[in-house]
Amino acid sequence: MRPTPNPTDASVTALYQELILDHYRRPRNKGPLADADVHVARKNPLCGDEIDVQLRFDGDRVAEAKFGGRGCAISQASASMMTELVRGKPAAEAQALADRFTELLRGSADAAADARLGDARALSGVARLPVRVPCAAMAWKALEEGLRALK
Repeated sequence: MRPTPNPTDASVTALYQELILDHYRRPRNKGPLADADVHVARKNPLCGDEIDVQLRFDGDRVAEAKFGGRGCAISQASASMMTELVRGKPAAEAQALADRFTELLRGSADAAADARLGDARALSGVARLPVRVPCAAMAWKALEEGLRALK
């Protein structure tokens, strides 16, 4: 078993920065979603970032997730990572991922090492930048709102 990378290690930090930039420059699942069941728009009034999360469900499973919007690398990369993670997941699992991501943004080392968060672990350093936490959380909060609409 390989040791969990230390997010404060310079090489890991550089790798995480590159991953964030990759999701920002080449976002996954960005664009309109035809036949979306849920559409949640959010805006960060402090910086002007905008996110529009669209979800399509198959029963209680997130069949498809897409996003639109504009903003900083952190908000857009976080939305890209979130849509990749929740596609195909039951709503309860998608909510559990959102909860775990919130822990990551609060500085949880356990959450930062949780492989279930996939690429989103690259955003663990945002916890040290409180002004950027809302940017990273915006798409995930929209997801949570969309999941509540399913109930």
